[in-house]
Amino acid sequence: MKSKSKYEKIQQILLSLKQPGYRYAQITNAVFKHKIGEFEQMTMLPARLRDELSRELGPQLSSVTPVVEQTSEQVSKILFALADGERIEAVRLSYKGGWESYCISSQCGCGFGCRFCATGTIGLKRNLSADEITDQLLHFHLSGHALDSVSFMGMGEALANPHLFDALDILTDPQLFGLGHRRITVSTIGILPGIHRLTKDFPQVNLTFSLHSPFDVQRSELMPINDHFPLQEVMRALDSHIQQTGRKVYIAYILLRGINDTAGHAEAVAHLLRGRGSWEHLYHVNLIPYNWTEATPRSYRQSDRHHVRMFVQLLKSKGIQVTVRTQFGSEIDAACGQLYGSDASPDNA
Repeated sequence: MKSKSKYEKIQQILLSLKQPGYRYAQITNAVFKHKIGEFEQMTMLPARLRDELSRELGPQLSSVTPVVEQTSEQVSKILFALADGERIEAVRLSYKGGWESYCISSQCGCGFGCRFCATGTIGLKRNLSADEITDQLLHFHLSGHALDSVSFMGMGEALANPHLFDALDILTDPQLFGLGHRRITVSTIGILPGIHRLTKDFPQVNLTFSLHSPFDVQRSELMPINDHFPLQEVMRALDSHIQQTGRKVYIAYILLRGINDTAGHAEAVAHLLRGRGSWEHLYHVNLIPYNWTEATPRSYRQSDRHHVRMFVQLLKSKGIQVTVRTQFGSEIDAACGQLYGSDASPDNA
């Protein structure tokens, strides 16, 4: 059963107090135009209404509390505490052109156990609510940062959390965050029901599929989800997504030295993506440097430049669009696969 977001609860409170229709717009303008995050500071509202909102929803609009912030060049990682004491992490990326991008979490931990991912070693504690998902962005907004784009590539598998779709409604609501659908990216390891629903309900949202091996046996070893949602079935769902939306699908591929970075792997990735149909040009491979953490096996290491170059050249020679992603934040464990929800940092280790 769907739980109500704070924005729906605010509307309910206004209705129960027989407030005029414009009150909701006053509140959303206070939050999203004037960056006011406490009901008590919304002085355009009657004192009785401010008191009632604070009493029902708490004095702070946000349900996530920043605990530790770590920064490096262009990257800021924030550890948030939730009301029940759980911890999640979110990352802000500042690009030199002035673009601000965010990587946010959808679950506390993750239950899918991808072998190379720090978050997967925690196991799944619980899904985040729509408010807990969107409040990560609300924190950055209230702190004065522009919300240019957001990706669900933080802790958890976004498409395994049904609250993701409620969060997408909030993020794209013109009265609230007002984010364009094309500025949002959802990443998945291949949750078929979620892919189908995203295609149907949010066709313009960007979709990224984490591949990491083109070979079924090896992919199942690295990513146990492959036994449940086999690669070929996922690829058919992605074909359908492209055909119905006309949008690119991004293929994320973490390069692991000596494991999945060989010429044979590059050939197999090209074979997987070619010959699918007239839409195959809308597949785009993003090669990602591997980021080691204390929580992941030492046997996984980053590919060397020679193998990365070879992989790129081989894919390009087969007509595959490919980009090597810039690595941000690995020195503060804020890069792909490194989010762990720990408050161990230089300040409180």
